[in-house]
Amino acid sequence: MDGPILAIDREADRPVGVQLVEGLRRGILGGVLRPGDAVPSTRALATELGVSRSAVVAAYEHLAGEGYLEVRQGAPTRVAPLAEAGPDAASRHGRRPPGRTTQPPVTTRRPVEASDPRIDLRPGRPSTARIDTRAWRSAWRHAAALEIPSDSPPLFGVQRLRDEIADHLRQARGVACDADDVVVTAGTSEALALAASALALLAGRAPVIAVEHPGYPSARRTLERRGARTVPTAVDADGLVVDALRRMPHPPDAVMVTPSHQYPLGGRLPVAARLELLEWARAADAIVFEDDYDSEYRHLGPPLPALASLDEGARVVLVGSFSKVLTPWLRLGYLVLPQNPALRDAMALIRTDERCPVPGVAQDAAADLLASGAVRRHIAVTRRDYGHRRRLVIEALDGIPGAPLSGLDGGLHAVVRLADHGASEAVVARLAREGVAVAALAEYSAVPGEVEPGIVFGYAGAADTQLVEGLALIRAATLDVT
Repeated sequence: MDGPILAIDREADRPVGVQLVEGLRRGILGGVLRPGDAVPSTRALATELGVSRSAVVAAYEHLAGEGYLEVRQGAPTRVAPLAEAGPDAASRHGRRPPGRTTQPPVTTRRPVEASDPRIDLRPGRPSTARIDTRAWRSAWRHAAALEIPSDSPPLFGVQRLRDEIADHLRQARGVACDADDVVVTAGTSEALALAASALALLAGRAPVIAVEHPGYPSARRTLERRGARTVPTAVDADGLVVDALRRMPHPPDAVMVTPSHQYPLGGRLPVAARLELLEWARAADAIVFEDDYDSEYRHLGPPLPALASLDEGARVVLVGSFSKVLTPWLRLGYLVLPQNPALRDAMALIRTDERCPVPGVAQDAAADLLASGAVRRHIAVTRRDYGHRRRLVIEALDGIPGAPLSGLDGGLHAVVRLADHGASEAVVARLAREGVAVAALAEYSAVPGEVEPGIVFGYAGAADTQLVEGLALIRAATLDVT
């Protein structure tokens, strides 16, 4: 370990911590450090290299989050098994010497379903490797120790959680709200279903809701199942085209928009267009459902204000969740209501019959997590991790002739455009045979038969070793059809 893997250049512009991470990662990928190998203790390596122990601790934690190292309390830190990256990955890179076997560590991971892909790059999957498990377990222990109520959770959610969500949004998104504005929901889908039902109650009929094309298919189907009629609305490189709303012969009752990171194409609605959208909503007497999707993860350019923070006409219903920030396993989301008494009354009437579906104990635990600062810290550390994985995507796929890469300014997924639908189907099918799951861009069409060719894949949920192999397979499949 004192050879070229960890040669620290004191004159380099890169910080020592970055050099440590890169050197160890290079050693693992190059096969010098093999699965199961113990790495030096943080104190020993710091002494050997003449660097601070905190720098080594941070480097080990970073690599553990990427899936390269296994850090277990009371045991040496070891190189993680890389068999997940493919059955032949270890032998290809010389990571396992002849005659040597490595016993996998005992884990408490959930069993993998037989139908699960070998490398899951479907969009919408965050990494849970960096969740502060100590804070997570502490929050649930505290919630479980509270007095057990004899009633359902309040209509709009537990007061303390609503306080914490409001505080989080004020700090993270500049949205001036308080607990009375927040409705706790079981994720984004339930939030949209509730909003659509409230809109129908106000309109006295099935509401008409404009949706992005291409756009989030689950959200569109959720609105339709609640009786809404959806109208596909064009998007461009920046996001929703406001002029398309103006050109409609009859304005819709509402529009659902993903302004922070248009899903799936990745555009970011400029401030001028956001203000135009709000002006259109005021003139059309329409509601804006703002899905604040991926707003926490901007990789290029400063974050733009939420539509809700610009709204002076009580038009915007902000929809958010902690599925991408923490884990979809939690199924926790929220609505932030504008100062619209009729809309609030409609929400309360619906909640009277459809009680808050999020268990009270889960709400108490989430409130503790937010209050402890664990969520804020998690966003900060995963923002760095996802930035690194985004660079891996660019290194592997940028510049392929006839297959432009896009959607990477923010969020957790990317898009590879292809020449035609046949090429897209061929790439998705080939990757499926190789055990790599991605999505076809056609799946996001809001107009049957009107599809854009390409693939959509996520880069956050897979470990680095899996991601590197998956990207190599995507590149090979793409080159074969271009």
